[in-house]
Amino acid sequence: MSEMITPELVDLGLAAETKEDAARALAQRMADLGRVTDLDGFLADVAAREAQMPTGLEGGIGIPHCRSAHVTAPTLGFARAVPPVDFGAPDGPADLIFLIAAPAGADDAHLSILSSLARRLMRPEFVAALRAAETPQQAAALIADAPAPATPAPAPDAPAPATPAPASPEAPFTVVAVTSCPTGIAHTYMAAESLTRAAEEEGIGITVETQGSAGFTKLTPEAIAAADAVVFAHDVPVRDRARFAGKPTVDVGVKAGINRPAELLREAREKAARGEVRSAEPTPAEEAGEEADGFGARLRTWLMSGVSYMVPFVAAGGLLIALAFAIGGYGINEAPSVAEHFDWGEAASWAALLFQTGGLAFGFLVPVLAGYIAYGMADRPGLVPGFVGGAVALTINAGFLGGLIAGLIAGGTVLAVQKVKIPTALRGIMPVVVLPLIGSAVTAFMMFLVVGKPVASLQNALTDWLSGLSGANAIILGVILGLMMCFDLGGPLNKVAYAFAIGGLATPNEGSLKVMAAVMAAGMVPPLAMALATTVRGRLFSKTERENGKAAWFLGASFISEGAIPFAAADPLRVIPASMVGGAVTGGLSMLFECTLRAPHGGIFVIPLIGNPLLYLIAIAAGTATTAGVVILLKGMRRTVAPVEATAPQGAPVETGKVTAAA
Repeated sequence: MSEMITPELVDLGLAAETKEDAARALAQRMADLGRVTDLDGFLADVAAREAQMPTGLEGGIGIPHCRSAHVTAPTLGFARAVPPVDFGAPDGPADLIFLIAAPAGADDAHLSILSSLARRLMRPEFVAALRAAETPQQAAALIADAPAPATPAPAPDAPAPATPAPASPEAPFTVVAVTSCPTGIAHTYMAAESLTRAAEEEGIGITVETQGSAGFTKLTPEAIAAADAVVFAHDVPVRDRARFAGKPTVDVGVKAGINRPAELLREAREKAARGEVRSAEPTPAEEAGEEADGFGARLRTWLMSGVSYMVPFVAAGGLLIALAFAIGGYGINEAPSVAEHFDWGEAASWAALLFQTGGLAFGFLVPVLAGYIAYGMADRPGLVPGFVGGAVALTINAGFLGGLIAGLIAGGTVLAVQKVKIPTALRGIMPVVVLPLIGSAVTAFMMFLVVGKPVASLQNALTDWLSGLSGANAIILGVILGLMMCFDLGGPLNKVAYAFAIGGLATPNEGSLKVMAAVMAAGMVPPLAMALATTVRGRLFSKTERENGKAAWFLGASFISEGAIPFAAADPLRVIPASMVGGAVTGGLSMLFECTLRAPHGGIFVIPLIGNPLLYLIAIAAGTATTAGVVILLKGMRRTVAPVEATAPQGAPVETGKVTAAA
């Protein structure tokens, strides 16, 4: 460890207003020693890691870290911040800040040392000694004292050593755990240490598998078989998750493993007592290990699960239908079944084949939406009730809204039944017989006899309203949809607006086709605008952003809003509001021009299928120019700050261009 941190990498009186300033100050020390070759590139990697999850820990600790191609050797910087700096910890800002820089190809031995430091940060006596250190030499010596492993890091398939369980006349409750974070450097091992210490205090036997950068050390099959429950504390998918099938499971983000380990262990004990088990396959929410404490956050995750699985059906079915219209005209929907009549040499027959195939794919939209909402809530046992509920929604003409409600009812029913304590002998048939049976019966009852008809009436009223939209009302709707499409660039609000539009395509009419056109046009604006801005005023953007701008031309033209995400991540306060302004302009103009669209995707490549195509392109161009102009204006205003700040006191931060540097 001594070669990783030296007194030159320690600052015991750091004065920084933000976490970005703190990271820059420590990174500058690394750059001065030649351990970081590109300061801005390295800080961009640190910021990208920070964007995935805040690195503040309870107890006044901030531990920003990343792997980066701009790091020449594993390096650790340490600072005591006065005043403390906010790193997103729930209990307040951090006064102890560690910046861990690992090369992209860091060797396992160095990363094992870093993991040892991460574990030591969970010990109060070590943290107290750091706060009491009087000189950089003392602080560096304390940190460098972390013992290096006597042997190289274990091989990927080596068994993980078990933590000995406390002696007890009865067999103790035992847990196996898996911890992991995106870089596998710090939080992975801090969560493991925190869980281990909490288990010792609770008298629980525990074995932890750290899926980090210092080697993937597998739990033994015997340890898993003997465990009463499993705890996953992770922010990347758990590798070989099928090993844990049939075990009561607590599944949270890695920071929960650090901050509230005792609570997780108690939850694992309670689930084991109820006999509550999960299958081997993770739900989309569990896949990322995201912790969603509030109902609103969980609801958003469930709905996004359904929408994400539905989108491929939309793309395939919608584009098949669009191609059918292009080949056979809009009257192709009245063609006879191709099973009864098909002429190999007739274009109309091929168009009918495409239309009817696309229609079948579209027929799955509502059941797939409902099924995978239920899957996101309750795992595989929710699939059958969800699909059944979605099919009922189609039968009673409850449409897209009916599918949403059916999925929530199905998932909620299965979750409720899972909480009932059942005999051990029946657990094996619960996922494949009991849960689908009860869930399907309850969901069908609710949809047929309780909520289905009111929802169907609401769906019909919404359809009629869309059909009658004209003038100012249509423009207002276009503006709202444009704002939603550009707010989070492929996130939940974007997907809600998109799902609203494609739901109307299932029963197309003049109003729903206008909505689809406005949604796609607005979604094309952010990447096209970023491409235009980087072309017109390239000096306002970094080299990487200018390269991304070239790709954004094609992404925007293809209706891939995510093409603007790199720009929004680097400068959200300027890019996102500007994108929303342009999206609102385009959505409103598309409605004003009464443009229509029968395809759910495709961008400019489905222009032949758009009603009033020339005006549609004008709407897109107007929104693109608006967003590009606003972004250039906002970024240009930021660059003018430096002369005003030029009289700041010596050593104060001065904003120049894209970064803040010491004056």
